[in-house]
Parts: sequence; structure tokens; C-alpha cells
Amino acid sequence: MQTGERENILQIKTVANPLGTERVGKLMLRFGIPAIVSMLVNAAYNLTDQIVIGNVTGMLGIAATNVAFPLMTINAAITYLFGSGGASDYNLKLGEGNKEAANAAACNTLSLLAVTGAFIAIVVLIFVDPLIVAFGATNAVKPMAATYTTIIAIGLPFGIFSAGACYLIRADGSPRYAMICMLSGAVFNMIADPVTAFVFKWGIAGIAWATTVGQMLTACIAVYYFIRKAKTISVRKALLIPNLRLGKHIASLGAASCINQLGETVLQIVLNNTLRHYGALSVYGSDIPLGGVGAIAKLNAVHAAIMIGIAQGCQPINSFNYGAKQYERVKITLRLAMLAAGSISVIVFLVYQIFPRELMFIFGESDPLYLEFSIRYLRVFMLLTFLRGIQPIVATFFPSIGNAKRGTWIAMSRQILFIVPLLIVLPIIMGIDGIFYAGPIADFCAACISAAFVIIEIKRLNRLKFDVCSDGIR
Repeated sequence: MQTGERENILQIKTVANPLGTERVGKLMLRFGIPAIVSMLVNAAYNLTDQIVIGNVTGMLGIAATNVAFPLMTINAAITYLFGSGGASDYNLKLGEGNKEAANAAACNTLSLLAVTGAFIAIVVLIFVDPLIVAFGATNAVKPMAATYTTIIAIGLPFGIFSAGACYLIRADGSPRYAMICMLSGAVFNMIADPVTAFVFKWGIAGIAWATTVGQMLTACIAVYYFIRKAKTISVRKALLIPNLRLGKHIASLGAASCINQLGETVLQIVLNNTLRHYGALSVYGSDIPLGGVGAIAKLNAVHAAIMIGIAQGCQPINSFNYGAKQYERVKITLRLAMLAAGSISVIVFLVYQIFPRELMFIFGESDPLYLEFSIRYLRVFMLLTFLRGIQPIVATFFPSIGNAKRGTWIAMSRQILFIVPLLIVLPIIMGIDGIFYAGPIADFCAACISAAFVIIEIKRLNRLKFDVCSDGIR
């Protein structure tokens, strides 16, 4: 094919899709705001759970949900593995002009989400008791943790499917529908939480059921989209049969974000067990650190939700334009995403440092030792929060342009390479204080690695852009 013909085909593909022609800043607002709102509302209803639980059951209830928190990160890991990976593959194929391959990727993604979610739920329900012990439950926390985890496990297939499907809905050019999909379950949960807890007096079980039913509602709305509302995606039975080769490719693109969340799971398990052990050797005891860190984890999820929302909003833009060889637009998207994430992270850092006591009071626990531990943890462990915006943006960026390996290394950096070893080593030397300082050290190291990879990638994109221009001249 001659250069002129190739340019004409490229022009047709980019003009046909606003992802290739519309102003990048406008596209980021169009895709990013719904994604951020969806993630924020999701974080808000988790935070609502904690606030209601804290006011109904106290510190032990918060500790129980903290023990179950690894399940939430496993949920997110599978969502990213197939949802993010499938959406990236879909947009890359669409950018290349291969509609049939894009549709096959979307359909396989839906089936992989459904099958994997059901499998994980069955495993958790069978092994719930040994799991909560492995996740760090103390004897005082175990009864509530078992109740909460069992009910949450029932909703896992619906939560995994709906969250992963929203990636595809966004990739299909319907970011507002994806937002509505996530909002529906979250709003239901936030209304049902206080009703089940304060009106029906169902305690932690009622709060767990509110979350589970909300996930079922979200999944139904997501299914309706693919049946009635999809723009380019056409669900066909033949394409829903899992394809091993395609599934492997989809998983490779979602591996970076998945590993990041699995790293969070490992981190949470190690952290809970470290808190339980070294807390017992300190003035705080085991339950106070578990409760305090559990509340702060839900609080910090709001910041993480914004970062992930920005990254999700950029994914279709990056994937399509990289597939269409619009490298300058890819660079602009990355630059704006990092600027937005960095600015918000600075604001969150200031809030953590200035208002830690006020933030902890919303969970309804006023024990002096609990507040002392939680305030110190919030200020020290989160000391370099202003750098935390870099890693999730970069870890999502590389898979979106087809570079799964580099994204995986970045995703592993903070949790696996740095913070988990630090949580094991530092407390041996410093006692429970070592837990506090593991956070900022890991954040600094992860930010340095992410920044180095970005610099290298920008240079590579410049070379690719030059090659495309040279072909045009010839």
C-alpha cells in the first residue's frame, strides 16, 4: 500500500471517531468526569458503610470490614484484569479500523468477567473462616467479620461483572451511561445502609446486604446496555464463548492494573497481620490499629477513586489514538492526566495533614488511644500523598497503548517491591512505628520509577511521531 493511501485510510478512521479528532482536553472532561463521579460514588458508599458501621457497632465493626477489605481489592483486580484489558484491546482494534476483532474482544470480556466472578464467590463462601483468619481477624473481630464477608461474597459476581462492563460501556462511547450504571447501585446502597442499620436494626449484616443488592442492581443495568443501548458492540452468542488466545491477550493488557490491586490485597493482608502482631506489643493493643487503619483505608479510597477515574477516562483516548498512530495526542493526554492527578493529590495531602482529627470523628469513635493512633497514622503513613497521583496514571497508561509489561512493573512497584518488604522489616527494628514510616518511603520510590518510565516513553513517542512524519514526506 502506498503512503498516500495509508494516510487517507488513517484520516477516514480518525474523522469517523471523535476520539481521534476532538480536542484532548474536551475529551478528557467528557470521559474523565463520568469515570471520576462513578469511582467517587463507589468510594462514597464504601465510606458510608464505614461511617454507619462505626456509629452502630463501634471500632470492632470497622475492624471487621477492614478484615474483609482484601475481598474488595480482589474484586477490583479481576475487574481491571478483564474490564480494563478488554476495553484497551477494544479501543486499540477500533483505532486500527478492525471492528470485528474489537467486537470479539468486548464479548469475550463480558463472559470472562461473569465466569471469574462466580468462581471467586464460590471459593470465598467455602473457605470463609480460614480466609478471615488469614486476613488478620482477631478473636474479638471474627464473628462480625465472618457475617460481613459471607454476605459480601454473594455479591462478588455482580460487582465484578458490573464494574468490568462499565469499562466497555465507556470504551463504546457512552461514559454517561457507565456513570449512571455505577451511580444506581451506589445511591441505593447509601439509602439502604442507614435504613437497615437504624430502622430495621440488622447491624453489620444489613449493611452488607445493602451493598450486595446494590451490586445486583448495577449488574442488571449494565446487561440492559449491551442488549438495547450499545453503539458499536454487538453481543453474539458465538463470541461469548471464552477464547483462550483472546482471553490471554486481554488479560495481558489488564495485568498491570490487576497486579496493582492484587498488590493492594497482599499489602492489606500483610498490614493487618503486622498490625495485629505489633499492636499487641504496644500500648494500642491489636483491635485499635485494625480499626483505625480500616477507617483510614476507606477515607483514602476517595483519593484513589479520583486517580483511577482520571486514568479510566484517559484509557479510550490513549488506546484509540495510539492504534491510529496519533502519537502527539497520546502525549498530550498523558501530560494533562498527570497534571490533574498531581494537583488533586496535593489538595488531599493538605487535608490529611491539617484536619486529621476532624476526619476521624466522622467514624463515631472517640476513644483517646484510637484517635491518637489514627491521627498519627494519617499524618505519617500518608506523608507523601502528593506523589501518589503519578503511579496509577502511569500504570494504566502503558497497557492502554499495548505495553503491558512496563505497566505491570510500575503497578508492582509500590505494593510488592517496596511497601510489603518494608512492612516486614521496619517493625522488627522500630516496632509499630515501622509501619508508619513504610508508607512514605514506598511512595517516594514508586514515584521515582514511574517518572523515569514516563520520560523514556515520551522520547519513544517522539521517535514514532518523527517516523510517521518522515513516511508522509517520502
